[in-house]
Amino acid sequence: MIVRALRPEEKGIYNSVVEHPLQTWEWGDFRTETGIDVERIGFFQQNKLQHALQVTFHPLPVIGKTAGYLPRGYMPDEEQLAAIKQLGKQHNALFIKLEPNVAQPVGTPSAHNQVAQFLQENDARAGRALFTKYTFQLDLNKSEDELFEQLDSKTRYNVRLASKKGVQIFENSTKEGMEQYIDVLQETTKRQGFYAHTPEYFRKMWQVLGESGMIKIFNAVYEGKVLTVWIMFVLNGILYYPYGSSRTEGREVMPNNLMMWEMIRYGKQLGCHTFDMWGSLGPEPNPKDPWFGFHKFKKGYGGILMEFVGTYDLVIDPPLYQLFRLAEEARWFYLRLRTKLPF
Repeated sequence: MIVRALRPEEKGIYNSVVEHPLQTWEWGDFRTETGIDVERIGFFQQNKLQHALQVTFHPLPVIGKTAGYLPRGYMPDEEQLAAIKQLGKQHNALFIKLEPNVAQPVGTPSAHNQVAQFLQENDARAGRALFTKYTFQLDLNKSEDELFEQLDSKTRYNVRLASKKGVQIFENSTKEGMEQYIDVLQETTKRQGFYAHTPEYFRKMWQVLGESGMIKIFNAVYEGKVLTVWIMFVLNGILYYPYGSSRTEGREVMPNNLMMWEMIRYGKQLGCHTFDMWGSLGPEPNPKDPWFGFHKFKKGYGGILMEFVGTYDLVIDPPLYQLFRLAEEARWFYLRLRTKLPF
């Protein structure tokens, strides 16, 4: 196996082997534009690219180190860990956070323990998650009628209500569409009190990804006003729902319910085999959790709850990493006290 950095002219073959939008060459270009260092490496056998991955490196304040991040990479193995550990040393990294794209349905016999054991035997430690451990995935190979019947009764009612009231869904994959998303997002974050990326982050996203075909923007419109804007990703037969924003106004006409249903139909029209709803709570969610309503909303569409293997930090500097984790835990404890988030 030959492991080496990938060249710009190899973008096409790189994208053909990666498995998730956050691993695409275009996403790496976007992160570069936001000031983040990006490394791409390929694993070749007999001159053919077998695997590839993309790691971003982020400066850590005060300690003069960086943290690497490998989101939704392929199944970890010894060659992968050795290669990214070498990248970490080149970038003076304290650790590299791994969140593999390895998932299985909740409730099935788990193989995740074997992956966890392998990682722990190779200098990885359970880390604080950046990407949710769970998601709902919907099989789009079924007929539209079958998919609609999978909706729970309340969700079907809300979809029909939105349609009856005259809510309409339009694609607006343009610079203007992104500005509409930003406008509605500012209302959403103020209402719900959660963190969101800056407007400039999303403007840069459109600037870099807008022509790639991977990013799609949709509006839910009622009586001439945009009530909801969603950003969707499409890659290798999978439709993803990473970003959404909605106004308080017009919630009684259920624009989000119709939007989700129309995204299911859109995925089928594209020939996608799976709709990944990007994130959810676990199998027994706490009704008091701030994200419970969002989880319940997604569950209403009949997808399978999938569990990823989780988050692990591949440690490069063990002594300093222990001090970093203690400081990190203290910081999060303080933030929870301030924001009254559940422990």
